[in-house]
Amino acid sequence: MVAEPLTAWLLDSDPALRWQVERDLLRESPEVWEPTRAKIATEGFGARLLACQDADGQWAGGAFFPADFDFHGPEAAEGAGQPWTATTWTLNSLREWGLNATVLRERRTAELLAENSRWEYENLPYWGGEVDCCINAWTLANGLWLGADIDGIVDWFLQHRQEDGGWNCEWVDGSTRSSFHSTLNALKGLLAYDTATGGTGETRAARRAGEEYLLERGLLHRLSTGEPVGSWVSEVAYPFRWSFNILNAAEYFRRAAQFDGIPPDPRLAAAIERLRATRRPDGTWPQGRRHPGRVWFEVDVPEGEPSKWLTLYGIRVLEWWDAARIGAAG
Repeated sequence: MVAEPLTAWLLDSDPALRWQVERDLLRESPEVWEPTRAKIATEGFGARLLACQDADGQWAGGAFFPADFDFHGPEAAEGAGQPWTATTWTLNSLREWGLNATVLRERRTAELLAENSRWEYENLPYWGGEVDCCINAWTLANGLWLGADIDGIVDWFLQHRQEDGGWNCEWVDGSTRSSFHSTLNALKGLLAYDTATGGTGETRAARRAGEEYLLERGLLHRLSTGEPVGSWVSEVAYPFRWSFNILNAAEYFRRAAQFDGIPPDPRLAAAIERLRATRRPDGTWPQGRRHPGRVWFEVDVPEGEPSKWLTLYGIRVLEWWDAARIGAAG
């Protein structure tokens, strides 16, 4: 059980976070958390992002980058961080926060994006995706959410899986080895598809292969040498954006296991214990080094301060893991 002071702290938050605390940590009935979730459209973070939508259905005038982004200017310099204000990033936030898709469907967002939005890569149409695995994964999930035609992107993932089981956004440059980051994002897109439609034998097999790629490595190390892949696997910060880290990955495996009706894979154990070790004595997780770049507004605390978002995710993952271990022992 979550300590009462920690619960009160988590509940004192934006509706986008609070409804998840009510549902997942307090186990409240839908009569409690559904009204809170509905407030995303009218209060706080969700309402603020909705107010930023352009008349043509986009945000910041672009698909992945704002219309005013200078690809050769200071904002594009190494270390500057890309902007996070364009359409894809905004849709990701609204979907992940739990905004009811009806709000954007009533605005004809999917249709407007089909008419007006093109990828910065070769001017490709928005709902057709492009060549980047991560971008296509988000487009797949967002399209399912908004009711767009994304069948072509599903086929694209089946065709572009690497021989080792995962995906790599750098395949277009000749890479034949999968990436932790790309594979996790691809898996999220395929899980969204399987959850929304029931999936197909092909999508379920592809998801299993991608999961196996990460599980064989314990989310932490190289398969060839057993050495750590890098300190970045433990650098947990919210928003997650595109990056792989142990909390982002563990949350995926939690949701996938619940959908598939299976217990946690024991190969997650080392990553889970590393995640547990980063928890502070007061039960919170501190904000890590966030991705730099332009945002509409801040949705979490600065580096080093206790993060409500990370604490929600962290508690949710550990409760899932610990409950399964206790059940197995019993």
